[in-house]
Amino acid sequence: MAGGGLTQLRAAAVNIDGVMLNDTFSPVIHHFIVSRGGVYTAELERRIFSQRQAEAARAIAEAAGLAWSTEKVLEEYFRERAAYLERHPVRILDGALALVGLLRSLGLRTVCYGGLERAHFDAALGEHAGLFDDPGYVCTDAYRPGLREIVTETFGLRPGQVLVIDDVARVAETARGLGVPFIGNPSDFAYGFQRAAMREAGVRHLVRSPAGIGEELVRTLDAEAAAGTCWTG
Repeated sequence: MAGGGLTQLRAAAVNIDGVMLNDTFSPVIHHFIVSRGGVYTAELERRIFSQRQAEAARAIAEAAGLAWSTEKVLEEYFRERAAYLERHPVRILDGALALVGLLRSLGLRTVCYGGLERAHFDAALGEHAGLFDDPGYVCTDAYRPGLREIVTETFGLRPGQVLVIDDVARVAETARGLGVPFIGNPSDFAYGFQRAAMREAGVRHLVRSPAGIGEELVRTLDAEAAAGTCWTG
């Protein structure tokens, strides 16, 4: 039996942007595309979110009608994101640190993960790095969305033993395929489609902020994981 009285879950992986930190990607991606005359759709969002940077850049360029190289798209995108961050800084979401503390208190080995390099984690969460277990942060850009690798390589566990908390429906779909317990925390961005997409993907547990994830919900996921019903019934 795991610590905290849990019967099945042994570890947790928490996405950095959109769960630990505010969503600073959706607004920039949306503006990048529509400001150049492109149309932002649910299918386009799916092609961009939780993809490798190079793949996302190609989808953004196509939607924006740009015959640019991947490198130029990423360079301009990150330039525009830097300008956006001057007006809307990265911040830790309410309840995010408490969530990690809860997961650890229940005996779950807990790491943070995302598509940017570790420097992003260090800059935004470095002073709280001690809340997480080794290795602290996992960059998944090389193998997006990275759930299989986190489960088997980072934790050395089976899919049903790792709780994943993310804001992107494509990650939820991967979790469903693997049988990974999942909590969705989709962005409240006005022009986004992730909450609806998560419902379509069959996500059973949706919250509006990390503060909405309490011990009762984690224990519910643990019970479902033990029964094999995280995605059914």
